[in-house]
Amino acid sequence: MEISEAAEALGALAQPSRLAVFRLLVSSGPLCAGDLAEELALPKPTLSFHLKELTRAGLIGAEREGRVIYYRVSTQGFRELMEFLAEDCCQGRPDLCLPGGRRSAPVRSYC
Repeated sequence: MEISEAAEALGALAQPSRLAVFRLLVSSGPLCAGDLAEELALPKPTLSFHLKELTRAGLIGAEREGRVIYYRVSTQGFRELMEFLAEDCCQGRPDLCLPGGRRSAPVRSYC
């Protein structure tokens, strides 16, 4: 991941509503826009804007099932961001930064 891509991803997460959308998708798995809007009490046009920004940053993806679009965390995009952030952690020993000396926590895949 290039620094500009990391900055875009971090910028996308630096907005409270987008961070809430991302965290909800991490914890719940794929959700349609209507469920996201209801759960987070966001107007649908506002949610649509935030989903577009998170998608553009490579942090979420969308999958159509019939007439419904489900949004999910992009495990690849999230993993690349985490690897970028930990790349130089503790002088190249990211295992020192994690509790219990673990190398990295598994990232769940919903697809």
